[in-house]
Amino acid sequence: MYQYVKRYWFSICFYILAGVFGTVMGLGSSVVSKYLIDAVTGVRKDKILLFAVLIIGMTAAGIISNAVISRISARINVVIQNEIQADIFQKILYTEWKELQQFRSGDLLNRLSNDAVQVASSVISWIPNSITKLVQFIGAFAIIFYYDPVMAGIALLSAPVTVIFSRKFMGKMRTYNNEMREMTSSLMSFQDDTFQNIQTVKALDLTGVFEKKLQSLQNRYKEKMLDYNKFTVYTSSFMSAVGTGVSYICFGWSVYRLWSGYITTGTLLMFFQMANSLSSSFSSLIQIIPAAINAATCAGRLMSVSELEKENALDMEKVDRILEKEYKGITIELKEVNIHYKDGENVIHRGDFIANAGEITAVVGPSGEGKTTLIRVLLGLLHPMEGRAELKNAEGIKCRLSAGTREFFSYVPQGNTIFAGSIAENMRMVKEDATDEEIREVLEMACAYDFVKKLPKGMETVVGEKGSGLSEGQAQRLAIARALLKNAPVLILDEATSALDIDTEERVLKNIMKKEKGRTCVVTTHRPSVLSVSDHIYEIRESHLKKLK
Repeated sequence: MYQYVKRYWFSICFYILAGVFGTVMGLGSSVVSKYLIDAVTGVRKDKILLFAVLIIGMTAAGIISNAVISRISARINVVIQNEIQADIFQKILYTEWKELQQFRSGDLLNRLSNDAVQVASSVISWIPNSITKLVQFIGAFAIIFYYDPVMAGIALLSAPVTVIFSRKFMGKMRTYNNEMREMTSSLMSFQDDTFQNIQTVKALDLTGVFEKKLQSLQNRYKEKMLDYNKFTVYTSSFMSAVGTGVSYICFGWSVYRLWSGYITTGTLLMFFQMANSLSSSFSSLIQIIPAAINAATCAGRLMSVSELEKENALDMEKVDRILEKEYKGITIELKEVNIHYKDGENVIHRGDFIANAGEITAVVGPSGEGKTTLIRVLLGLLHPMEGRAELKNAEGIKCRLSAGTREFFSYVPQGNTIFAGSIAENMRMVKEDATDEEIREVLEMACAYDFVKKLPKGMETVVGEKGSGLSEGQAQRLAIARALLKNAPVLILDEATSALDIDTEERVLKNIMKKEKGRTCVVTTHRPSVLSVSDHIYEIRESHLKKLK
C-alpha cells in the first residue's frame, strides 16, 4: 500500500488539510454557539449578530470542505483501485503457470475485485481519517479542559476500557476477516465454475445437485456471517453501554456545575457537543483498527498472488538475434528431459524429441500420459527438471524454451477457445492490424470461410463466451485460423482437429503445410487419419517418450 500512498502523497495531504479544516470549523462553530446562547440568554446581547454570522460562516465552510473531501477521495480512490487491479492483473499474467494452479479462477477474481477495492479504500481513508479524528479528539479535549478540567477527565473515562477491550479482541477480528474472505472466494469460485460449465450441468441434469451445493456453501457463509455479527453486536453493545454511562456522568456533572453557577447555559450545551465529539472521535480512532485489519488481510491476499514466482524469459539476446533474421525454419529439440509437477513422479523420464521445420510431428499416447504436458514444455509453461529443451533456427542459433520463445509459436489448445465478440475481433487478437483479406485467407486455409460467409454478418458476426452459437467443429476451425493468422514458424495443435471430420481434417493439415513449407507443426492426436499425413510419430507411455516413426 505504501507505494500508492507515496505516489498520491500530494492529493492525500490536500485531503488531510481539507479534513482538518472541516474539523476545526465544526469545533469552532460549537464554541461560537456557546457564546451565541449566552448572548441570547442575557450575556453580551450586543454580540448576537456577530456570533450568528460566525456560526453560519463556519457551517458553510464545513459543508464546502466536506464536498471537496468527497470529490477528492472519490477521484483518488477510483484511480488507485484501477492501478491496484491493473498491477495484480499484470502480475497474474506474468506469473509462472504452475504457480497459478493452486488458485481457482473465482478466488483470483475475488482478490482482483473485492480485495483490491478494500485496499484502495484504505489507502485514501486510513491515514487521512486517523489524522482528522485525532485532531478532532485533541481539539474537543482541549476545549473541555480549558473550561473545566474535571469535566475533561470524566469524558475520558471510557478511553482505557475501550483500549483494553480492543486489544483483547483484535486477534479475533483478524481471524474472522480471514475466514470471511475465504468463504467469499469459495462462493465466487463455485459460481464461476458453474457458469463456465453450464452446458454440462444442464446436459447431465445436475441443476438440482448444484443448487444443493450452492445452498450448502451459503449456509456455511450464513453461519460464519451470523457468528461474526454476534461478535460485533456484543462488542458494540458493550462499548455503547460504556459510552452511554460516561455520557450520563458528564450530563450529571454539567447540570451540577450549572446549578452551582460555575458555568452558563451555553457552556452546558457546548460541553454536551464536545463530549459527543470527543466520544465519537475516540470511537472512530478505535474503529480504524478493525478497518486496518481488514485492509491488511486483503493486502496480504493480494501479496500472496503478486509474490508468486514470475516467468523468466531466457536467452533473450539469442532470441532477438533469431528475430532479426528470417526466422522461418525453426527446429524444436528436447534432450534427456525429466518433467514432473510439484511433488509428483516424472511425467516424462529422460525423453528425447525433435520437431523439424517443414514437417508434421505427431505425438500419441493414452489419455493422461503426458501429451499436454509435453506441449506445456514447448510453450515454456513448464520447465524440465533435467535435460535440455531448446529451439534453433536454420543458422544454428539456439535458445532455451521459455516465456521469451512463445513469439515463435502459434497454438490451438484442446476445447473451445473462442472469446465473446465478433469473429473478426477474435482473429485480430493475434494481429491487431490484420486486413479483412488476410482474415479471409486464413479462414479459407482452416476450411472455415464457407460457414462464416453464410452467417448474418459474416466475419462481423458476434459470438458468445466460448463460441456460444457455434458448433465444436466450427469453433475449432476458427481457433486454427486465428493461430495461422499469427503466422508463427511453429504451429502446435493439441487435439485441435478432434471435432472435424476426416476429410476436413486432412484438407486443413495439407493447407497448413502447403502455405508455409518451412513451418514446424506439432500435433497431439488419437486419430489414425492425422498419423497418415505425419512425417514423424512419438508415443508417450508410462513416462517414456519414444519415437515410432
